[in-house]
Parts: sequence; structure tokens; C-alpha cells
Amino acid sequence: MGQKQQQPDFDPLSEPKKKRRVAFSSIDAGVDPNDCIKIYLVSRKEEVGTSDGFSISPVDLNSFFEEDAKIYGYQGLKIRIWISSISFQAHADITFQGTSDGGKGITDLKSAFEKIFGETLLENKEDFLQSFSTDNNFISSIVSNGEKLQTKATNGHISNFNSNPEAASSDIEVVRLLIGNLAAGHLYSRLVPLVLLLVDGSNPIDVTDPSWELYLLTQKKIDPSENTQHILLGFAAVYRFYRYPDGSRLRLSQILVLPPYQRKGYGSYLVEVLSNVAISENVYDLTVEEPLDYFQHVRTSFDVKRLLAFDPAQSAVKSAVLRLKQGKLSKKTHVPRFLPPDDVVEDVRKTLKINKKQFLQCWEILIYLGLDPLEKHMEDYLTVISDRVKADILGKDSETAGKQVIEVPSDHNEEMSFVMFRSRNSKVGGGVQMDEDQTKTQGEQLQLLVDERIKEIKLIAQKVFQKHE
Repeated sequence: MGQKQQQPDFDPLSEPKKKRRVAFSSIDAGVDPNDCIKIYLVSRKEEVGTSDGFSISPVDLNSFFEEDAKIYGYQGLKIRIWISSISFQAHADITFQGTSDGGKGITDLKSAFEKIFGETLLENKEDFLQSFSTDNNFISSIVSNGEKLQTKATNGHISNFNSNPEAASSDIEVVRLLIGNLAAGHLYSRLVPLVLLLVDGSNPIDVTDPSWELYLLTQKKIDPSENTQHILLGFAAVYRFYRYPDGSRLRLSQILVLPPYQRKGYGSYLVEVLSNVAISENVYDLTVEEPLDYFQHVRTSFDVKRLLAFDPAQSAVKSAVLRLKQGKLSKKTHVPRFLPPDDVVEDVRKTLKINKKQFLQCWEILIYLGLDPLEKHMEDYLTVISDRVKADILGKDSETAGKQVIEVPSDHNEEMSFVMFRSRNSKVGGGVQMDEDQTKTQGEQLQLLVDERIKEIKLIAQKVFQKHE
């Protein structure tokens, strides 16, 4: 057995002291998932492994990763994910130079991707490539189980406003499936990853609830073998509520046009079809659950076009425009609310299935379109919008007129020792007492809301006007 070699004795003072070098391991700062993950929608197996597919820009990938929404423990990480537009299954290609725990652990990528893709993620690349042929009829088989929607209105107000030739083409179909149908539930489960990736703040619907309806927007294509194939362009998920005593209401919960087909009129076409369903089936109304800004823009543009062709609404708009043209509103202490008559609101709901909240959004745009010349009456119009925004935020007449805040002694909590009361003799506009800075900040915030609303009105008015030229 060997022994350690003995070191000769030496005087530690005979040599200068050497500084001991201390190495610090680098702290792992993590990688932003949006920087290392690329997602592609592909329609052919030849596109897998390349960047030839349609690149998808997710809303935000950070929410699918724990800790502080970063990926830890990988060097040179690159992730490429391909989603098939044929079977709506996916495959991920993950490459990296190495792994090491830099203090934050090593992120479990498999667990993170399961949150998004679930069972649609195929680990074996060959299985994924095979799905392009084995699932070639997947969408067509689903469509065959649904109801092809026809124009079947009874009150003469079914719309046909979509002027986009692609969306209005005869090879475009919308098929309705009840979510209780096994085929519909199977399809939606494969669409969930796209919903999570592309629809901000969305959650999957309950496929066990039979009140859900799925509307598929498809395009028919003839393949080389002369067989008809259906391509999924988009879909909408709608919930049917019971309304006493024997009616129903429709709520649009999710709507998505797949990225390659966006900005071609298909979203407007889906909205048009859903509106026609609401009218033809005489539901109480059609509402939208927490619409995103872009969709609200599409929806309102469509509804304004319908209201321009609806005589009762136009008569009410003309009356409101005449009152507004009387002018000098900006100099009045109290600006009247330019609201539509209640009977018109009800008529719009009954006939066009537009609920009151949405109609009021359209109402201000209809008045704007009715102003001629616009420049002459714009100041008064701005006053109307500003007054409405202020009333919505602060309440009618600011909801604080005549109110005063008085501090009172309290042994319980000094910070809560006040009362608010309305003086009988106080004048309108007295309001809650605020210091100068608070008043200025509130005014700036209200003006910002007014400016945003005016910008929105002008954009929709311009879009609607172009369509009518």
C-alpha cells in the first residue's frame, strides 16, 4: 500500500504568502421561454424539422413555467414545436449543449409542455410524421357529424354584409356540433393548445356540458385523388343558456381564426353566421364573454353595418343628431345624455339580437356617422362623449354632487374616522373634496379614456364607411 510522499520542512516566512483563489459558480439567470421556443403550424410532413411552416406568435409562454416564468438549468437551449393543421397533434424538438444546476434547479420541460399540449404532444417523431397520412380525413370525419348551417331566417334580417371574396366563397362552410357529440369533444381537446397559446386569458370549456356548441369554419379542397378534404380555418365556442320560460340566450365564449387565415374576413364571417343563428332561432340575444379589443372592433364594425340598414335605429339616430346640431353643449352646465329611446333598444334586441350594452357602443358611432359637416359639430360631439365617459366612471352627475367628507373622532381606528353625507343645500358639482393634485390626475385619466374612445370610434367609422363606398 503506497504512502503519501512526505513534504520537506520549510519556513513559512521564507516565502511570500500566496493569495488563495476562490472560484464562484455563475448564478443561473434563466432563459425567457419566448426567446428559446419557436412554434410552427404545418400542413405537410415535409415542413417538419424546418422553418417552412407558419410561425405562430403565442400570447405569452411565461405563464406555463413555474418559479419566475423562466427556464433554468440549460445551456444553448433551443426548442422547436410543430403543430399539425391536419390532426392538430404536436411534436417538440429540444436541443441543448448541456445542463447544470445553477441554484434554481433544472426545469422539467416535459411537465411544462404537458400543461399546454396534454396528450396531443407526440414524443416519437415518426408517429407525428405518420399522422399526416393516417389522420388525413380527421377534420372531414368531424364535419360529417355536424349540421351544415344554412341561411334560414324568418324575419328578413339575416345579414350578408361580408364583402371579402375569400370568406364569402362557396367552398367555405360553417358546421355546428353539439359538444356532447363525441367527435366534437375529441376535436376540441386537440384545439385546446391553440386556445391556450393564442387567446389571451382563456380557459378550456367543459366538454362534458351539453350546453356548449362548437361552430367550425372550414374550407373544402379537392386532393390529388379527387377526394374532398376539409381544412379547419377557425372555430367558435358558444354556450346556450336557458331563459325563462321557454327561451334561450347565446354567449360567445371563444372565437379563433387560425393564424394563416387571419385578417382575411373569416372572423367577421363567423360573427355574421352566429348572428344569423341567433335571429333564425329567435333567441333572446347574443352576447360575448369578455371580448378582447381586436374582436370587439370586428364585432362592433359588423353590428354598425347592420344598424345602418335598420330603419328604427336610423330614425332614432337622426333625431339625436338634430338635437346635437343645436350646438353650444360645451357651454352648458349639464349636458343631456344622448341615449337611444327604450323602445328602440328593445326593438334592436328583438330583431337583431344585439343586447343593450353592445347597442350603446354602436350608438355613439352611428351618431358620429350622422354628423355632416363633421368639423362643425365635433366640439359638441366630444362634449357628449366626455360626459358619457365621466358618468360611466364617476356615476351620474359624478355620483358625488353635494357629498362632503368630515373627519370624526374614533377610538377604534383613526384611519377610518370619517363620515360622508350629502347636504340638502349643496349645489350640483360640489363633489367630494379633493386636493388640486388629485383633481388634476383624475382629469388627465378621464381625458385619456375619452381620447381612446374617440380614436376607436373614428377607426370603426372609417372601416364601415369604406365598406359602403
